[in-house]
Amino acid sequence: MNSAVTASAAPARPTFVRWRILVLLGALSFVSYLLRGNLSIAAPSMMADLGLSEGQWGWIMSAFPLGYALFQFAGGVWGGRVGTRKGLAVIALAWSLMIAVTAALPGAGAASATTLVIVLMLIQFLVGAAHAPVFPLVAASIERWFPVGGWAFPNGLTSSGLTIGLAVTASALPWLIGTIGWRAGFLVLAPAGVAVAALWWWYARDRPEQHAGANAAEAALIAAGRDALERNAAVAGGEPAWRRVLRNRDALLVTLSYACMNFVFFVVFSWGYYYLVKVRGFSEQDAGFLTSAQWLAAGIGAALGGWACDRLCRRLGLRRGCRWPIIVGMLASALLLLGVALHPDPMVAAVLLGLCFFFNQTTEGPYWATSTAIGGRHAGAAGGLLNTGANLMGFVNALLLAGLAERFGWTLAIGVGAAFAVAGAVLILFVRADRPVAQDD
Repeated sequence: MNSAVTASAAPARPTFVRWRILVLLGALSFVSYLLRGNLSIAAPSMMADLGLSEGQWGWIMSAFPLGYALFQFAGGVWGGRVGTRKGLAVIALAWSLMIAVTAALPGAGAASATTLVIVLMLIQFLVGAAHAPVFPLVAASIERWFPVGGWAFPNGLTSSGLTIGLAVTASALPWLIGTIGWRAGFLVLAPAGVAVAALWWWYARDRPEQHAGANAAEAALIAAGRDALERNAAVAGGEPAWRRVLRNRDALLVTLSYACMNFVFFVVFSWGYYYLVKVRGFSEQDAGFLTSAQWLAAGIGAALGGWACDRLCRRLGLRRGCRWPIIVGMLASALLLLGVALHPDPMVAAVLLGLCFFFNQTTEGPYWATSTAIGGRHAGAAGGLLNTGANLMGFVNALLLAGLAERFGWTLAIGVGAAFAVAGAVLILFVRADRPVAQDD
């Protein structure tokens, strides 16, 4: 009798709905990369089928990053208005629609090459726009579903999900194209967006208190510390949330620092394979193996960096806890890039490049946790600004690195990447993650 009374009086343990939400966010990240990178892999088959030249294909491939960069901030603001449940479901459905529309294109002869280029550019621009809000909305959902100081590890895990999506696309799509053709291959992949949208809509909710499966103990765990953090926010004064984010010093500084981090990211992502083959003399097969190993290292780094950041945030607070993993990761990336540029042994350089990608990605979760803390309930808008800077840096990297390498050689070009890494570490010193934008919207 007494034991029964004691058991019934014991406080309930928090439920685990937030971790199921995280699994679905990881699935959304995975599907996003599964459905966005198909054109680069299908390029040889599509160019032959549609009768397009390399120059024409270059125009088509330029449309995705343009749409992706332009709709980051707007997508984050839109997601803040409609909620993450509806926002992520809608864009996931759009991913499936866009890949299906691409599969419906007629072959060469049914339309002129100019018409096909224009249509494909429009489709790819819309593909970029549809994928743009995913990570700002993922960050906003994590802000709502995880406690203060516990945002970096979930963001790091969703970044690991995108690396898996890239790996699956790179291995599965060539087999599908070789077996059933690029159109049918696209149609096989298209339902993935519909499936993840339906699953997300069925299970997810915008806030813990709206979810029937989340008990009061889990809601209390998630809410802990929010009032103290929001007391550091300034008074809104009726200013729209998007304008508050754009005018916020810390939001702008972390965006600049993250852009520097992404310059290093694009050194490996855009140029790593080329560098190993053309500069360091690896065979294409060996370079492909090394590139896959680099992506694996990046995925592990993203998870570990987020885990370390959350532990530090609990011990040191948001300001220093988010800052230190970024400083360490960026300075390590800088030193490793210098090793890549200067070491004479190709294999050592390849290993150092993989280690650089590992340390580069250890900062991913801490950066998004910093942006989330600054944005608070407007984490979608803050994340949109953050990722706008990141993707614009991809454009800068493509032009600057190629120009430097062509004129001065790859040693200097890689060294410039190290300088960007140091700049990112310096900029983060001036960012206060414990001072959010005004929340009384």
